[in-house]
Amino acid sequence: MNTKVYMGSSCLDRIKELPINKAYIICDPFMAQSGKVSMITDLLTEKGSSFEVFSEVVPDPTIEVVSKAIGNMQSFGPDAIIALGGGSAIDTAKAASHIYTQMCNAKLYLVAVPTTSGTGSEVTNFSVISDPQAQAKYPLRSDSMMPDVAFLDPRFTVSVPPHITADTGMDVLTHALEAYVSTSAGDFTDAFAEKAVKLVWNYLATTVENGNDIEARTHMHNASCLAGVAFNGAGLGLCHSMAHALGAKFHIPHGRSNAILLPHIISYNAGLEEAGEYDACNRYMAIANMLGFAAGTDKATVHGLVRHIKNLMTKIKIPQQITDLNVDRDEFLQAVEEMAEKALHDNCTLTNPRVPTAEDIANIYRKLCKGGF
Repeated sequence: MNTKVYMGSSCLDRIKELPINKAYIICDPFMAQSGKVSMITDLLTEKGSSFEVFSEVVPDPTIEVVSKAIGNMQSFGPDAIIALGGGSAIDTAKAASHIYTQMCNAKLYLVAVPTTSGTGSEVTNFSVISDPQAQAKYPLRSDSMMPDVAFLDPRFTVSVPPHITADTGMDVLTHALEAYVSTSAGDFTDAFAEKAVKLVWNYLATTVENGNDIEARTHMHNASCLAGVAFNGAGLGLCHSMAHALGAKFHIPHGRSNAILLPHIISYNAGLEEAGEYDACNRYMAIANMLGFAAGTDKATVHGLVRHIKNLMTKIKIPQQITDLNVDRDEFLQAVEEMAEKALHDNCTLTNPRVPTAEDIANIYRKLCKGGF
C-alpha cells in the first residue's frame, strides 16, 4: 500500500506533521457551510500553512467541476490537495490532482479525509467522473491518483443521515464481495474483503439505526477502507459496471444502485437459476459459511446469502425494485439495452468472474422491475 492510514477519533491532529505549506481543500458545500472544514483549516493555521477552499463538489462529480477546480489550482499554486467529503469530493480531488500534475509538471501531496463510510476511495487509484450530456460515467485509474495519506476519523460520519449511511454501507459490502469473487483476487485481497464483509454484517444495521454509536461508526469507517484496499488490488465486477450505467441514466445514488443490483448479480455469477454451476458459486459459498449461512447444497447456501442480503436491505430501508426509486417503469425498460451496452464495456466488467453478454446484462436489468427471483 502506498497510502499511510491514520485511524480513530482525533487522528486528524496528525495533519500538522505532514509536509504541507499551501493546501488546496476540495469539499462539498455542506462541509463548508456546516463549518466542518474548519476542523482542517484550524490545524493548518496552527501549522502555519496557507490554504484555499473549493467547495463546489457535486454528487457524481462532473468534468465541468473538475475543470473549474484545476483552473483555481493554477492560480493558487498548491503543494498539496486535501479532499474532505464522500466519494464525490475524493474523486474530484484525485482527478484534479492527476490532471494538474500533468499540465504543470508538478508533484502534489494528496490527502484524503472521508466523511462517509462507503467508497474506500481514500486508498484506491480509481476515480469516477460523470459526463451529464453523454449520460455516462467514466472510471479513471492511475497510480498517480493514489492518496499519500488517509485519515479515518469517525467524527466526520456521525452527522451522516440514515439513508446515506445505508446506501454507502451497501457500497462497502458490494466492494468486498466483488473483490472476493474477482478473477484477480488473491490471498491478500481476500483477507481484506473477508474482514470488510464481517464488519458490515455486524455493524451496518446498528449504524443506520443509531448514527451516534461511535463504535459502530468506527468499524464501518474501517470496513470501507478495508474494502477499498481489497478492490484496489483485485478489481470489481459487473455490479459496479451496471450501477455506473444505471446511476448515470437515472441519477440514482451509487450505493443504492449497487444494492438493488447485488442480489441479482450474485445469482447470475453463481448460476443459481441454471442447471450448471459456475466457479463463483464456491466463492460466494465461502462468504456465506463465514457468516454462518450454511445449507444442504452449495446453491442452497448461496441462495441463503442472497436472502440474508435482501433481509438486510429491508432492515435498513433500501428498496429492491426500480419503481420504488421514483423511476418510471416504461422509461427504464426503454433504456435497458443502452445501459447494457455501456455496462458491457465498463472497465469493471473485465474482472467479473462470469463473462457476460449484452443480453445477459439487459436481462439482469429487467429483473429489477420484477421484485426479485
